[in-house]
Amino acid sequence: MNKIEFVSAVAAKAGLSKKDAGKALDAFIRTVTEEIEKGEKVVFVGFGTFSVGERKARTGRNPQTGETIQIPASKVVKFKAGADLAKVVK
Repeated sequence: MNKIEFVSAVAAKAGLSKKDAGKALDAFIRTVTEEIEKGEKVVFVGFGTFSVGERKARTGRNPQTGETIQIPASKVVKFKAGADLAKVVK
């Protein structure tokens, strides 16, 4: 499902216009992005949690040359599914 299909589905289920559903989705994405940028968690009980994780610096290998390289430490966005969401996958 892509964004257009998702907006259409949300609009139909919520009784909104596609334009209003699109605005709501864009606001949701902006809000989550801003909170993650600040290093905050965004928790939706039953659905899941967005958070920032840290990866330590490590040694890797260039797949083209086989040369050993240093991979710097970095921050990554993590999503952990909540209990209700995890149940539907089983």
